[in-house]
Amino acid sequence: MRQIVLDTETTGIDPREGHRLIEIGAVELVNRRLTGQTYHQYINPQREVEAEAIAVHGITNEFLQDKPPFADVADAFWDFIRGAELVIHNAAFDVGFIDHEFKRLHATRGEPRLGPVAEHCGILDTLQLARERHPGQRNSLDALCKRYEIDNGRRVLHGALLDAEILADVYLAMTGGQTALILDAEESRGSEAMASGLSIRRMSLPAGSLRVLQPDDAERAAHLAKLEQIRQAAGTCQWDVLGMVEGPLEEAH
Repeated sequence: MRQIVLDTETTGIDPREGHRLIEIGAVELVNRRLTGQTYHQYINPQREVEAEAIAVHGITNEFLQDKPPFADVADAFWDFIRGAELVIHNAAFDVGFIDHEFKRLHATRGEPRLGPVAEHCGILDTLQLARERHPGQRNSLDALCKRYEIDNGRRVLHGALLDAEILADVYLAMTGGQTALILDAEESRGSEAMASGLSIRRMSLPAGSLRVLQPDDAERAAHLAKLEQIRQAAGTCQWDVLGMVEGPLEEAH
């Protein structure tokens, strides 16, 4: 499954008032794993950026003067997102601007309109997902970072690519992404071993010679609390599916 975690910055809040995109940032996930493929582009909106918007993202009119217009980057952007599921926080805002840009572009070129992005891509709104999982709580990107212990220390001002990278971490954590993180860590350790010339070999040990350490009460309580956190975040827990919660842990007491 290919997903594109995406964020934008704009000249203002409403494309119907002539506001435009000025930055697009996106990262690619395939089967819930970051591939390292990204899309990042600043755009000359061919209009003034409102002062209120600059206060949020810090992108000035002077900075954008030598950047390409949307028409020059539209094809590359479309190729990057086409057919993927777009993962966006408050998707209606970003998708509304993207649809507006493509509508203007096709009118300028005299081409048939592609249609709304939702006709060519799936849309997953992480804000709506967070509201369903955490009703009555703050669900801004910063609030979710705090809730899921995601480091957003670099996020002083909004920036599309940085926000997309942070949102990818939040999305994986919110939907039970620990599996992907564990696999990445294991592959990294394996790569390091190969690079250093080390090899992996099996050890022949007599049966029963390995020491088995059982958890104490505090460790078991911490483990069960972590499982409950996963259930609340993802709606399910693989330990439950495998029947491991009330198995070996119960037998140890």
